[in-house]
Amino acid sequence: MKEIKFNTEFIKLQQFIKLAKVVGQGSDAKILILDGIVKVNGEICLERGKKIRNGDIIEIEKVGTFKAIGE
Repeated sequence: MKEIKFNTEFIKLQQFIKLAKVVGQGSDAKILILDGIVKVNGEICLERGKKIRNGDIIEIEKVGTFKAIGE
């Protein structure tokens, strides 16, 4: 599991995926999310603007698992 750090209270899911360097552009993150291959804390999430907070676990099918580390 890779830890992704950010220095705010929360970050939007689409921004988190880009920060984790899974994709190069936000539009590519949108496609992953809408394809239903992204889980937040074990549940499929189709909401690009989902607030990711410290301790959340993000799983992306065939890519990996990430832990959010925020303030």
